[in-house]
Amino acid sequence: MRKIALLISLLLLASLALVACGGTTAEQVADQAAEVVGEETVATAEAVVEEVAPTVEAAVEEVVPTEAPAEEPAPTEAAAPAEEASGDKVQIRWFIGLGTGGNEQQLAAEQAVVDAFNAANPDIELVMEVVQNEVAYDTLATLIASGDTPDIVGPVGTNGANSFPDSWLDLAPLVESTGYDLTQYPEASVEFYRTADGGLNGIPFAVFPAMIFYNRDLFDEAGLNYPPHEVGEPYVMPDGTEMPWNFDTLAEVAKILTVDANGNDATSPDFDPENVVQWGYTDQWIQETRALCNPFGAASLEQDGQAVWPESYEECVQWVYKGIWEDHFYPNAAQEASELLATPNVFGSGNVGMAQTHLWFTCCIVGAPVSNWDLAVVPTNSKGVTTSKLHADTFRVMNTTEHPEEAFRVLTYLVGEAAPELTVAYGALPIRESEQADFFAAKDVDYPQGVDWSIVNKMLQYPDIPSHENFLPNYQEAVVRMQAHLTLLKTEAGLDLAEVTDQFLADMQAIYDKQ
Repeated sequence: MRKIALLISLLLLASLALVACGGTTAEQVADQAAEVVGEETVATAEAVVEEVAPTVEAAVEEVVPTEAPAEEPAPTEAAAPAEEASGDKVQIRWFIGLGTGGNEQQLAAEQAVVDAFNAANPDIELVMEVVQNEVAYDTLATLIASGDTPDIVGPVGTNGANSFPDSWLDLAPLVESTGYDLTQYPEASVEFYRTADGGLNGIPFAVFPAMIFYNRDLFDEAGLNYPPHEVGEPYVMPDGTEMPWNFDTLAEVAKILTVDANGNDATSPDFDPENVVQWGYTDQWIQETRALCNPFGAASLEQDGQAVWPESYEECVQWVYKGIWEDHFYPNAAQEASELLATPNVFGSGNVGMAQTHLWFTCCIVGAPVSNWDLAVVPTNSKGVTTSKLHADTFRVMNTTEHPEEAFRVLTYLVGEAAPELTVAYGALPIRESEQADFFAAKDVDYPQGVDWSIVNKMLQYPDIPSHENFLPNYQEAVVRMQAHLTLLKTEAGLDLAEVTDQFLADMQAIYDKQ
């Protein structure tokens, strides 16, 4: 029982990303984790609990919604009811807290934005309803159940929005009727918010694409060329051989970067996998199966209510599992939590050559042992397809609003005129390239070694659609089961992957059927 409890703790730590983004409450996560623990996860616990006690940082993927996390204000039980708008004004309520936006510094910027809007729009009164992040999910659920819903919610990512899948207004008719110009945004970013029936549930605002972070010093020490900075560019091996920049090539490079205590790399017959001191590659702070596998090709684990296992996911799991337990260039869960990698985080330790993660990770390598790092494009899958995971925050209009036109005016103001001020407050990359100069200039101050920030917009052209945070039936429980699946892969050697997949699909189907 002690081991089961410790594994549940591991899953809860991984689930804190969902809590932080308003996807669920800690109590709900605990209940869901208890439901999915069985023989499979007991075996997982036996593999790791005696050695590791993962930190929150080591367990989550989307734990950092802003560049510099700040303390949240004291919890409130519920959003304070807004006062009635005066005169003939239409009141639009803006619910803040399901994602970022609730710390003191952000509140000042948000209030300034509200004041500016109200001064320029005498027919609308925009009011903020700020709820502490940890209770925002329950608060919004209560407001929905009571019929006292706000008009706009945000900033919030896909994960948080999926907690209320039937609550968002289709913006497409308003875009058409007002002539709102969507061409000011990258086409791929607009498509990210398209629904299956052609609707539009968001407008691009702040984005965090994924890419490869690499340690220049470790590449130099190994005599390796740096990974490509252009999509489609080949990788040049030390002997001059050009190879396509795909996951197989990345694995070969990663093995050369993986070194044991005696200085042997993972391509040497003398390499000691029991004494690795440097690893070639990791996925930084991944949370669950979809986050692990969507770079191998965007896909869904559900089709018409049925649990499915995409071909790209099979390629992913085989590659990752081999990398961890056979080729040893990818650290397992115990190694990630070791002294070599845990401080301040796996890539930030300076003992990993490459990490795939999102732009927000720049938050967590300031002052880290690794300083001479740069960015590269993500590899392709075996079919030559490039996919970059995308985290994207925006504002959503609730479909219960009594004032859709006015709410849309507010939304377009928040993602438009107010965007420069808000993205600075949120530490987020503005979606419009014309507004990004100040963002990257600030980054250059933090990282004077010189970083190729052009990679960011290159990766924005290849978002994962469907997203790795796309809605699934019985969403919260499905996420917990996906976390358990990923935990098993990273903690248990010698698995029969076909059996693991069959059990996973059976469990996911049972979860879907509860919907």
